[in-house]
Amino acid sequence: MAYPVVAIVGRPNVGKSTIFNRIAGDRISIVEDTPGVTRDRIYTRAEWLTHEFRLIDTGGIEMSDEPFMSEIKQQAEIAMDEADVIVFMVSGREGLAEADEQVAKMLYKTNKPVVLAVNKVDNFEMRSEIFDFYALGFGEPFPISGSHGTGLGDLLDEIISKFPTDAGVPDDDTIRFSFIGRPNVGKSSLVNALLGEERVIVSDIAGTTRDAIDTKFVTDSGDQFTMVDTAGIRKRGKVYENTEKYSVMRAMRAIDDSNVVLMVLNAEEGIRDQDKHVAGYAHEAGRAVIIVVNKWDTLEKDNHTMHEFEELIRAEFQYLAYAPIVFVSAKTKQRLDKLPEMIKKVNENHQRRIQSATLNEVVMDALALNPAPNRNGKRLRVYYATQVSIQPPTFVVFVNDPELMHFSYERFLENKIRKSFDFEGTPIHIIKRART
Repeated sequence: MAYPVVAIVGRPNVGKSTIFNRIAGDRISIVEDTPGVTRDRIYTRAEWLTHEFRLIDTGGIEMSDEPFMSEIKQQAEIAMDEADVIVFMVSGREGLAEADEQVAKMLYKTNKPVVLAVNKVDNFEMRSEIFDFYALGFGEPFPISGSHGTGLGDLLDEIISKFPTDAGVPDDDTIRFSFIGRPNVGKSSLVNALLGEERVIVSDIAGTTRDAIDTKFVTDSGDQFTMVDTAGIRKRGKVYENTEKYSVMRAMRAIDDSNVVLMVLNAEEGIRDQDKHVAGYAHEAGRAVIIVVNKWDTLEKDNHTMHEFEELIRAEFQYLAYAPIVFVSAKTKQRLDKLPEMIKKVNENHQRRIQSATLNEVVMDALALNPAPNRNGKRLRVYYATQVSIQPPTFVVFVNDPELMHFSYERFLENKIRKSFDFEGTPIHIIKRART
């Protein structure tokens, strides 16, 4: 499902990260009164009045050894490519600056809707200062205060009014999957190899909210798939090659559009921190996951190499214990024929529903086998469990007191459910509720 993307753009120190955190509802980016301190996540999910969207804080995209205006230009280019709506942020406290006018000139060329937000308007008297910003040519300026949280409702109303009409609508009903991972792990080679001689390409489907191309194809057995464009292979410029966090942003967009995510590792280089960062997004998004170790042909191997590499993956990606691992080579096509069937299988598990009666038999057997320990003189009682949704499978467990269920006991119940039903490749969520 393609959710609309909103990018916050502006010169340094106008409060982009503060507003990003306000809209996201959490302190995701690091905020200080020093230009250029954004160091953490720059892409998150947000929601306003039932409209879900993705939010980019371009201040988090760091460029080393680059002139000031070059950095702003690169940030604006990224917003041009990725965003459906651009929030152009300026500072009411400092007034209209020459750098604001330079950013405006870049945004004129985007052909994207631009909403002008005047931040740091912390009291009513300052509202008279916003009229200078009409000169930027983006219509009505919206006064907001990141420190007080005022004015954000009107700003968000304006943002969602400019969303594409087809935002959030699935493109088709095929199994949608994507390859994600840091640069140079071989994603493009895997794409080309998978779409090679054994596959028939049915059509190229233009993305509804961006110019990337999703490729639909059918396997020899008749299964239909749509491969989501991921790595910005068709994008131009060194911005996309040199900006590590930009590749994470592209991965997030692909994850949102996919049913199944194939996390690609490079067997030659091993596991890097950014691998875990990108994989964490797929897990948090609740997508089905397959771990693909590419370039397996390049290693000198013995009878223990694969087992040792798999143990390393399990140690580094403990939160992906449910994800199957496959060792492949885009160059030799080793084991690539296994991927479509594996994608189909984990997608089915991602959509699996369990009848309440069957689920409760498993839960009650688990409780009988391992009763919950006492906590603060009280014992957890589990009354009933039911599945409430799929993609990922989500279960509500009704108890006497949710605070009594320790995370270790929750993990015990999850493991029992996994042993009883095939949920390989998909996360499962357990929600604790007090019975009323």
